Amino acid sequence: MGDLGKLAERLREFAAAREWEHYHTPKNLVMALAGEVGELVAEFQWLTAEEAASIMDDPQAGRRVRAEIGDVVAYLVRLADVLGIDLLEAAEAKLAESERRYDPARYRGVYRKAPPLE
Repeated sequence: MGDLGKLAERLREFAAAREWEHYHTPKNLVMALAGEVGELVAEFQWLTAEEAASIMDDPQAGRRVRAEIGDVVAYLVRLADVLGIDLLEAAEAKLAESERRYDPARYRGVYRKAPPLE
């Protein structure tokens, strides 16, 4: 079992030990994930691009960002586990699709969205 699998198992056990499984519905987990992403966004909200790039140089800000990213990952892993989605497989599939959609010769340095695959 990979590291994400071990994390999913720990999160599953954590929820079970507290009898929280009935709270961990896909809807509730998505809402919790969105809330945690919002808290991560708040850490960067008023920073310049340069300040954001060096946020981990500030020990206090770095701790907060690390904690928020930890929350985001935990909720994402728990959501994927509840839905029966292999996160790494889903990410690999999405990357493969993006590689087909965004030909490097055509999209190098270009930020426009590619049309959907047919």
